[in-house]
Amino acid sequence: MTACEITYCRKNSKNFLKNSVFSAQVSAFLIEMVEIIQPKSRGKCKMSKALQEKPLFREMDFKGSDKIMILNKLKVIEMIKTTCELNSLQSVREAVFDLKAQLSNIKSDKKGYLNIETNGDTFVFNQKKIFDELRQIIESQTLERAKYYLQRLYKGISEQKTSKINDLNLNRWKEYDDIITDSLWILEKRDNTGVHKADYWGNFIPQIPNQMMKRYTKKGEWVLDAFAGCGTTLIEAQRLGRNCIGVEIQPNIVECANNLIHSEPNRFNTVNEVVQGDSCEIDFKNLLSQYKQKSVQLLIMHPPYFDIIKFSKDPRDLCNSKSVDDFLSRMNKIVKNSSAILDKGRYFALVIGDKYSKGEWIPLGFLTMQEVLKNGFMLKSIIVKNFEETFGKRNQKELWRYRALVGGFYIFKHEYIFLFKRN
Repeated sequence: MTACEITYCRKNSKNFLKNSVFSAQVSAFLIEMVEIIQPKSRGKCKMSKALQEKPLFREMDFKGSDKIMILNKLKVIEMIKTTCELNSLQSVREAVFDLKAQLSNIKSDKKGYLNIETNGDTFVFNQKKIFDELRQIIESQTLERAKYYLQRLYKGISEQKTSKINDLNLNRWKEYDDIITDSLWILEKRDNTGVHKADYWGNFIPQIPNQMMKRYTKKGEWVLDAFAGCGTTLIEAQRLGRNCIGVEIQPNIVECANNLIHSEPNRFNTVNEVVQGDSCEIDFKNLLSQYKQKSVQLLIMHPPYFDIIKFSKDPRDLCNSKSVDDFLSRMNKIVKNSSAILDKGRYFALVIGDKYSKGEWIPLGFLTMQEVLKNGFMLKSIIVKNFEETFGKRNQKELWRYRALVGGFYIFKHEYIFLFKRN
């Protein structure tokens, strides 16, 4: 139907719509279209000046940036409520365009949507994310769909929807770009910010405990790392506002770890400490009681991969296990010992790789997984994480490639993160 034909229908709308076979929704749409199309002389039709001056959507209008904005909660909510009461799609679009203009920068904000400081009546938003929400409203082809997105934005601002195991607001789930939800992790390099170092042979990358604590703990909750090493988990816990106790068998490493942890600012005033001990034998309940705690909400373990790396000469160290069966038996004991202090329904992340010995690939990761499942845990996920360079193989890529070609095997480029939930 041409614009002129629609205009004719508008002029004769009562009779036309009364006898029309169109649905009420389609009829309303036709009338709305006519309102923005004006008849010109000699039977020609042209779009209204308002529509020409304000295009429906331009990509550059809603590009935004990753800067954080502090918004006046009450004023933005009131604007959304008012916009939801409009009965024209064009009116909704104009209101949203106006909101976007106000949020572009503090100088253009004539209605007080933007704040300089946070207080009880504000909320924090990523500019790019909120512009994406506004763009989705503008792109809506029906009034009903536009109002649906408006109401979703309203919920994201006014309501906090979290689970029992983390602080993620599911009403604003699109904002969490930093949370990995895939089972294949391709991480180009380890986080080396602050006191994180890669010079301790065998320590895991900070991104692993960071992801686990964001997904499976809330601020102020407690984490246990049974193989603390140089304190990677505890450094991340302190940054994220979680309390964490680590156990490490080597006294010199305990001192090193605590020095690193306490050299960073403790913004959330949390407890983060590595203690010396053997996770096979230590009384975890007694350990927690020293901090007036009865349980933890997350377990993290990154044990030695049997004897691949000799961390110490201590016979109690898992790297000095007599055999694979001995290693697995001791891992079973550690899991049983520590799981007693993990709250039911909470999670346990085990980071481990496989072993290659005497021409045979030993699936150490899956063998250890089976030991965990014997102790009242449910397997939730298996994550495969890449690593491009280890301390032991640094600057030896050509040598290992030669060895692989000669020996008929493939070079280890991955390890596992087994995620369990306590039944």
